[in-house]
Amino acid sequence: MSGRLRLLPVFVAAYLLFLYAPILLIPIFSFNNAASTTFPLAGFTWKWYVTLAGNTVMLDAARNSLIVGVSVSILATLFGICAARAITRYDFRGKRLTSGLIMAPLFLPEIIVAISLLMIVLAMGAELSLLTVILGQTVFCIPYSMAVLVSGFEGFDRSLEEASQDLGETAFGTFRRVTLPVVAPAILSSLLVAFTISLDEFILAFFLTGTQQTLPVYIWGQLRFAAKLPSVLALGSLMLLASVFLLTLAEIFRRRAENRKILQEVPHG
Repeated sequence: MSGRLRLLPVFVAAYLLFLYAPILLIPIFSFNNAASTTFPLAGFTWKWYVTLAGNTVMLDAARNSLIVGVSVSILATLFGICAARAITRYDFRGKRLTSGLIMAPLFLPEIIVAISLLMIVLAMGAELSLLTVILGQTVFCIPYSMAVLVSGFEGFDRSLEEASQDLGETAFGTFRRVTLPVVAPAILSSLLVAFTISLDEFILAFFLTGTQQTLPVYIWGQLRFAAKLPSVLALGSLMLLASVFLLTLAEIFRRRAENRKILQEVPHG
């Protein structure tokens, strides 16, 4: 048994290397002073990052992604709060079925979800735009937000709300002044997770976008031109850095929510 435990770190290191080594090649080649993605590198350069600043089409796509990401994170978190509160607080008929339907986009192939949403949009006669991308990605991000928020609402001491209402506070006032501050770390974590997923999401944006393309769709279009590959790698490196930063913040807030819940469950005195 001890021999297996000694091999466990080796297995974990090999697994992480296999999983992340291809991703680490992206920032490495983004500093290569040549358009080719082969070793040895031709030299070190920042020029591919400098060219991004003057790329107006890319900047427009980045602005579109920012608009979509902020909108999706807010909508997904609002719906996630309602769903997480209902599931953790109340018992009702069809509770498990409802929870399963909300989480269904996590288990369905994303391309199937994208095609289904596209058929609904076309059947309604709506025009493909950033709005359709926002609505589609909101449907896809709600399960992620709900999964984060459920952990924040679970273990919440309901006596705090009862005490607030006994003192004359309204239900909405109690939710705003008592409940929200307690679950605030989970809410912030949900916002960051949904924004990160929206920022990196390609398939739904590809099917639902119109003339206003998002950043992942822009990157996909640039891959057809070999000369623009280094700039795409530089842009991908920045997106990778932003995703890691946001997910790290989300994990910090999630752990704070868990620690707060543990402290509430520990008996005092």
